[in-house]
Order: sequence, then structure tokens, then C-alpha cells
Amino acid sequence: MIEKNIKVLIIDDSLLFRNVLKNELNQDKHINVVGTAVDPVDAMDKIKELNPDILTLDVEMPKMDGLTFIKKLMVERPVKVVLVSSMNISVFDALHSGAVDFVKKPDMSSGNDLQMFFRELKTKIKIASIAKLVTYAKAKQEESNNEASKAAVQKKGTQVPLKSAKQKIIAIGASTGGTEATLKILRELPKEIPGILVTQHMPPGFTKMYADRLNKICKIEVREAVDGDRAENGLALIAPGDKHMKLKRDSKGYYVSCSHGEKVSGHCPSVDVLFNSVAEIAGNNSVGIILTGMGKDGAQGLMNMKKTGAYTIGQDEKSCVVYGMPMVAYNIGAVQVQTSIDNIADVLIKHLNKF
Repeated sequence: MIEKNIKVLIIDDSLLFRNVLKNELNQDKHINVVGTAVDPVDAMDKIKELNPDILTLDVEMPKMDGLTFIKKLMVERPVKVVLVSSMNISVFDALHSGAVDFVKKPDMSSGNDLQMFFRELKTKIKIASIAKLVTYAKAKQEESNNEASKAAVQKKGTQVPLKSAKQKIIAIGASTGGTEATLKILRELPKEIPGILVTQHMPPGFTKMYADRLNKICKIEVREAVDGDRAENGLALIAPGDKHMKLKRDSKGYYVSCSHGEKVSGHCPSVDVLFNSVAEIAGNNSVGIILTGMGKDGAQGLMNMKKTGAYTIGQDEKSCVVYGMPMVAYNIGAVQVQTSIDNIADVLIKHLNKF
């Protein structure tokens, strides 16, 4: 349930933007802007005084940049943060450090752009109000525990090397919290992994930066998909932020189509669009993975994949930032294995090693 009175503190160095944002957010019956701050130093005092539920924060700020502020905040006084940022790679570092989600900063001269921005920000503030807060310190501790656990398994000799799995496709869908969840999976996968298609709810432009960031971290190649790209072993393709991505097949094998279209299940790109195409084209030669996110996008598509013989995995409630999409998928019977985000890569590899 969304809280009826979500206390919000706006942090932005622009007086005009602070006032516009305050007036607009206060028109929503679920949101109460309790204050504004001109920079992170000002914000720290206001947080102690006003005890907000949510902060809206620009990444580029005077006196202290947003990333440094979030890291400091998550240690001293953890609060849920929704970033309001221009195109900046630091957004993903901020998400890794504990921010819940982000919205692209609008063009103040464009009425349509502003209205879309306000709608999206209000939605993400409400989602953040029910999301789990995963701080940087907690995330690092979980990573450390997970690495120790995997090292113990490898010493026992129970880790099975990945076999070649040609003509298989792995499809991943995620929303809020998904940038970090997808990263946790992809960074564990070997270069021999079958082709991966990822739909992450994200604005255009940011998907390219996200793919480039993952490409630097993961053993496999990661890039933003372009219409006609081949799905190949050792390659993950990220759906562009304003296009639906579908799996296609010709005499040479699998490839993707990326095209503009109406929102499906409330989104473009849509996880349902991806999963439905994988069900139709790859059937029992595919694996579907549904991760953290609000709503139900991907649930029915995952069910359709399961019906065609695909292997389906869902992220469990405990490890989700928002247990929405995976919950709906699980409740309708679309999920065969539900497990922690730290365990999904191992479950996937063990499944592929059966073939």
C-alpha cells in the first residue's frame, strides 16, 4: 500500500526548480513536501529537523556532489533517495550506493516534457515509499558474504563448468532496483554464456550509459541493442530506453528487432513484449528471469514462456527492492524457481549445464 502522506525533501540548487517542483508535488494527495534545501550541506540539517521519507536529489550539486552526499547519508542517516538528474553516468554509481531510483531532469521550456516528468517523479516517489532501502554498506557486506559462500562451494568441487549451449536465449526483465540486480547476475556469468536480452525500465540515453558501465565490469560483452543485432554467446543486449525489443530468428539464428511503439503493460520498453517474443521464437530453448520492480510487466510474458517449455526464475521477496513484478509472476504460477538475487546466476548456470 502507498502511504497517504509521503514526506518529501527537495534538494536542488535552482530556486525556480525547487519552487516549481514543490508546487507540483504538493498537488498530489499522497505527497507532502516538508521542505527544500539548496545543497547537500543544507540538506543534512533539514533531514535531522524534518525527518523526510524521501529525498529528491540532483547528482550535480554545489558544495558536495550528489554521489558523495548519498554515501555519507547512507552511513550517517539512511533515507530513500530518488535522483532527479540530467544525463550523467554518476546516476548508476548513486544507485549502487543506495539511491532507489532516478528520473531524467526535464527541459523547463517544454510543457509536454515537464508534465511527463512530473507524472514519472510522482510515481517513483510513491514506489520509493514502499521500496526497501539497501545502503551501500549493506550491499558491500552482502557481496562479501556471497563471495565467501561461493568460494566455499568452489573448494568443495561442486561448481560445474558451463558447457556450450548454442541456440539458447536468456531473457531478463527488471524495473525499480533492477540496475543493481541485473549487474549482480551478469558479472557472475562466464564468456561462454548463451545470448542474453535485457529489458530494464529506463529512459532513452541512460540505457546506453548503463550498457557501457556493465561492459566495463562484466566478463561478457554488454551493449545497448540496435535493430538487427545478433544474439550471440557471451553477449548481453540491453533494450533501448524508448523502444520495444523483440527476439527474431532467420536462417542464421537469433537476432533482435528494436522499434518504437505504444506502451505495453505501462512501459516502453516492455518486459512482456520481450518475454512474449522469446516464448514464440525460442520456446523451450530459453530461460526467463524476472527481477525486482513495481507492477506486473513481464508476469504474463513469463507465463507464456513457461507454457512453451522455457525455464523460469524469479527473484525472491527478501532480495527485491520492490517485490512487485516477481510477486505477480510467482502468484500466477509463472515462476519455476524463486531465489535470492545472489543465487540466480548459479541457478542459471546449473540449468544450462544439463544440456
